[in-house]
Amino acid sequence: MTGITALGHIALKVKDLDAMAHFWRDQVGLQEMERLRHDNGETWLIYLRITDTQFLELITGAETDRAPHDGPAGVTHICLTIEDLDAETARLTANGITLTSQIKTGLDGNRGAWIEDPEGNRIELMEMAPDCIQYQAIEALRAR
Repeated sequence: MTGITALGHIALKVKDLDAMAHFWRDQVGLQEMERLRHDNGETWLIYLRITDTQFLELITGAETDRAPHDGPAGVTHICLTIEDLDAETARLTANGITLTSQIKTGLDGNRGAWIEDPEGNRIELMEMAPDCIQYQAIEALRAR
């Protein structure tokens, strides 16, 4: 095992900081924790809380206004673990977010749905099943 203990943050380079902050903070519901500013006072980075130890960073300076999809190498989506997918998708829909897929059970045994942020970053919403392959893998590791 390495000395890595967790995923600390995901950073998204954004074109429209205000629109992205509105989506992640006001519609999704992540708490804004900090803003870093240039010497002239202009915000260049916003930290948003996912958990007490995991954050989303929105960083200004994107050259395009849409994230690449499925072709380029790199991150293809962000997955947020959801306790009650039905309640959470209803809350997100009430906040003006459109699901880009129906709720369904995936090959891993988990229920999920998908949304996109204003710049096209794909977001998986995943309700983990008690017997999903992720939990099975963790149990197998513990049994060693």
